[in-house]
Amino acid sequence: MTPVSRRYLAPLFLGPYAENDDALEKILVEFLRDHVYWRRNFHPEDLPPISTFASSSPEYQAFMARMRRELHLLSAALKHSVPFSSPRYIGHMASDLLLPGLIAQMMALPYNPNNVVDEAAPVTVELEIEAGLQLARMLGYATDERRTPCAFGHLTSGGSVANYESLWLLRAVKYFPLAAKAAGARCGDPFELRGRPLAQWDDWSLLNLPLAEALDFRDTCMARLRAMDDVNAAERIAEAIEAERIEALGMVTFCARHPDCPPPVVLAPVTAHYSWEKAMKLLGLGTAQLVRVPARAMRMDPAALDEELSQANWERRPVLCVVGVLGTTEFGTVDPIHRIVAARDRWQAQGLSFGIHVDAAWGGYLASIFRDEDGSFLPREKVRQGFRRFPSPDVYDAFAALGGADSVTIDPHKLGYMPYGAGALVCRDHRAFDFVAQDAPYAFSRPAGETANLRVKFRTLGRYILEGSKPGASAAAVYVTHRTLPLDHRHFGRLQGESVASAEDFYERLRALAAGVADVAKLVVPFEPDSNLICLAVNPNGNVSLARMNEFMERIYGHLRVDRAQPVQTRQFFGSSTRLYRGTLGEAESRRILGELGIDPATFRDAPGDDPNAADSILILRHTLMNPWLDDETNGVNYLALYCDYLAELIRAELPPSRVQLLRQRSA
Repeated sequence: MTPVSRRYLAPLFLGPYAENDDALEKILVEFLRDHVYWRRNFHPEDLPPISTFASSSPEYQAFMARMRRELHLLSAALKHSVPFSSPRYIGHMASDLLLPGLIAQMMALPYNPNNVVDEAAPVTVELEIEAGLQLARMLGYATDERRTPCAFGHLTSGGSVANYESLWLLRAVKYFPLAAKAAGARCGDPFELRGRPLAQWDDWSLLNLPLAEALDFRDTCMARLRAMDDVNAAERIAEAIEAERIEALGMVTFCARHPDCPPPVVLAPVTAHYSWEKAMKLLGLGTAQLVRVPARAMRMDPAALDEELSQANWERRPVLCVVGVLGTTEFGTVDPIHRIVAARDRWQAQGLSFGIHVDAAWGGYLASIFRDEDGSFLPREKVRQGFRRFPSPDVYDAFAALGGADSVTIDPHKLGYMPYGAGALVCRDHRAFDFVAQDAPYAFSRPAGETANLRVKFRTLGRYILEGSKPGASAAAVYVTHRTLPLDHRHFGRLQGESVASAEDFYERLRALAAGVADVAKLVVPFEPDSNLICLAVNPNGNVSLARMNEFMERIYGHLRVDRAQPVQTRQFFGSSTRLYRGTLGEAESRRILGELGIDPATFRDAPGDDPNAADSILILRHTLMNPWLDDETNGVNYLALYCDYLAELIRAELPPSRVQLLRQRSA
């Protein structure tokens, strides 16, 4: 891009050099004063309870002195923080913050809104609802309340909580028909499904209703109960349904009452985030029910998924959910979401139904690259303009299929460039939240009747979500950012495109670097990037031991890691690292990568034992290319070029002494 075309970046951030400090200061002072005036004008007839003489008291002055001292100590300590705003930081998933989100969050903080309910946050609850709909439209979900399905999304403290909640919702929806059948058997069966009494349905068939039909079925049940002349009988049946639900009985008792329905499995790729194991523990499903689907080049293998689904169907084992990853944490790779959706439709026709959740905590905002200003999905040829490789056909199809998933995790505090913690969960059909509604008299009362107006319904937000009290300031940050920088390819997508273009540039520079150090080391990019994360492995020439290569990589990484004992200014660049395991890679990928590095496969062992040459993992460098200033055309500095030069110096400097001596002998 030319300097002219990149001028749009100038007002977006505070900047690596705090170039926009004057604008930030003026805006903050303006709105701080505005907040002060708001307080003073709430009831101006009230006298100020803090006396004008209070500041002269010894206690007041002592407190202020202590506070200033602690704040100065904090300020000094914070100088040791990681400089995420600098283009010299290419490590974890963090970068500078977009000014609209930063300012909006700081503006909202003094009001301290609690988005659990609109009584505690009448403004920011509305903003959170709108922010969820903004994300839903970017992901390809329908948001017209007059039609079904209509999406809904809300903010969470992070992507992990959003992942937990997705399984919580899917389980509630999937198991509801069984509870309705059991309640009908106790109280008289008033319900029908597809024209047949519910009692005539076997448990396996009810458990494998398509999710859309399970959602419709609950609506039918509620309508039937409301239409009953005998109100007491209707209440007894409603109470019986609640008593028979899996949320009331727990997994053990529920499965004992329904022996044809053993505990469900969740299928997730081997690359999935560790939060999925936490989710299985938290929901009482158990990590033994988390089936890891093999990957090819760090992307879920559709054939392996089909095998696992076939096995579950043959064993009559319920499948609660298949998880696809849109941007893995370590590698930024994108699972074939379109093939997962196709598998769902194919197996559903054979009587095996399951939900699809896409963990797009990292890659979700990349969807803005694919959206036109009218919300339509752009043709691949138009998306490709300005990129060398992105998106591949599979990546394009994966993003096009997002609207077919039942729910999506997306993190505004990652590629949304917003303050922590702001994750989000977006569901294709807002009715899923009705299955988990919880009443608390002190916060929100039971509504007289359910409403289809989601802007009214979700004003008691805490009633429907996993968390309770939650910061409204985060909602203000997300909403204002999306309004200032709309989620389409001409606005937010341009910023996302910068990161992808940087990754493509870096990939080419690493190939050149590999050629430049070929006389001393083998440099390998294990996986061609799908997005804006790139990993790197380096092995000194002549070394065949994985353990020794890892030692070499540790020395390289030692120059790039955060070290609390060292001032941040001593680091030229900051990076991160990760490890590749045989179980994640698979045998074919393991041999390919080891072969490219010149490592003896026999030294890659699951349990290396006492062998000094063996290791159970491959240590690699990991680079996240979020910073929009990596190519500083204003000053003619390309930080990726500088980093590659620095990496070349490190590789040569950290060669084992024996290798350096051999090279000297050869050169002599």
